[in-house]
Amino acid sequence: MREEIKQSVLTIEQQSKISMTGVSSVDGFSENEITLTVNGKRVVIRGAHLKVLAFSEGSGNFSAGGEVASIRFGGKGGALKGLLR
Repeated sequence: MREEIKQSVLTIEQQSKISMTGVSSVDGFSENEITLTVNGKRVVIRGAHLKVLAFSEGSGNFSAGGEVASIRFGGKGGALKGLLR
Protein backbone atom coordinates (compact mmCIF):
# COMPACT_ATOMS: atom_id res chain seq x y z
CA MET A 1 0.00 0.00 0.00
CA ARG A 2 1.34 3.39 -0.97
CA GLU A 3 1.56 6.16 1.64
CA GLU A 4 -0.27 9.34 0.67
CA ILE A 5 1.88 12.50 0.70
CA LYS A 6 0.01 15.52 1.98
CA GLN A 7 0.81 19.05 0.92
CA SER A 8 2.76 20.99 3.51
CA VAL A 9 2.94 24.79 3.72
CA LEU A 10 5.43 26.65 5.91
CA THR A 11 4.93 30.31 6.87
CA ILE A 12 7.45 32.31 8.89
CA GLU A 13 6.45 35.75 10.17
CA GLN A 14 9.29 38.13 11.09
CA GLN A 15 11.43 35.25 12.40
CA SER A 16 9.15 35.04 15.43
CA LYS A 17 6.14 32.93 14.44
CA ILE A 18 5.96 29.72 12.42
CA SER A 19 2.84 28.11 11.00
CA MET A 20 2.96 24.79 9.18
CA THR A 21 0.43 22.42 7.68
CA GLY A 22 0.82 18.71 6.98
CA VAL A 23 2.49 17.98 10.34
CA SER A 24 1.82 14.43 11.50
CA SER A 25 3.52 14.67 14.92
CA VAL A 26 5.47 16.88 17.31
CA ASP A 27 8.29 14.56 18.37
CA GLY A 28 10.02 16.79 20.88
CA PHE A 29 10.35 20.37 21.99
CA SER A 30 12.43 22.55 24.24
CA GLU A 31 13.16 26.25 24.49
CA ASN A 32 15.89 25.84 21.83
CA GLU A 33 14.56 23.15 19.46
CA ILE A 34 11.29 21.72 18.14
CA THR A 35 11.29 18.43 16.21
CA LEU A 36 8.38 17.55 13.92
CA THR A 37 7.47 14.80 11.47
CA VAL A 38 6.08 16.03 8.14
CA ASN A 39 5.26 13.53 5.38
CA GLY A 40 7.44 10.93 7.10
CA LYS A 41 10.47 13.23 7.25
CA ARG A 42 12.02 15.01 10.20
CA VAL A 43 11.88 18.81 10.48
CA VAL A 44 13.98 20.55 13.14
CA ILE A 45 13.32 24.17 14.13
CA ARG A 46 16.10 25.80 16.17
CA GLY A 47 16.19 29.12 17.96
CA ALA A 48 15.58 30.69 21.37
CA HIS A 49 12.52 31.01 23.60
CA LEU A 50 10.63 28.59 21.32
CA LYS A 51 7.22 27.35 22.38
CA VAL A 52 4.55 25.31 20.67
CA LEU A 53 1.44 27.48 20.42
CA ALA A 54 -0.90 24.96 18.80
CA PHE A 55 -0.94 21.53 17.19
CA SER A 56 -3.87 19.56 15.80
CA GLU A 57 -3.00 15.98 14.92
CA GLY A 58 -6.26 15.60 13.02
CA SER A 59 -5.73 18.55 10.66
CA GLY A 60 -1.92 18.65 10.78
CA ASN A 61 -1.89 22.36 11.64
CA PHE A 62 1.04 23.49 13.80
CA SER A 63 2.21 26.86 15.12
CA ALA A 64 5.07 27.99 17.32
CA GLY A 65 6.54 31.26 18.55
CA GLY A 66 9.96 32.48 19.62
CA GLU A 67 13.19 33.56 17.94
CA VAL A 68 13.63 31.30 14.89
CA ALA A 69 17.29 30.80 13.87
CA SER A 70 17.10 27.84 11.45
CA ILE A 71 14.89 25.15 9.99
CA ARG A 72 16.27 21.83 8.75
CA PHE A 73 14.29 19.40 6.60
CA GLY A 74 15.07 15.69 6.23
CA GLY A 75 18.54 14.30 6.73
CA LYS A 76 21.92 15.98 6.59
CA GLY A 77 22.25 19.49 5.15
CA GLY A 78 18.58 20.42 5.01
CA ALA A 79 17.53 22.93 2.37
CA LEU A 80 16.69 25.80 4.72
CA LYS A 81 19.52 25.37 7.22
CA GLY A 82 20.93 28.77 8.11
CA LEU A 83 18.46 30.63 5.92
CA LEU A 84 17.29 32.83 8.79
CA ARG A 85 20.62 34.13 10.08
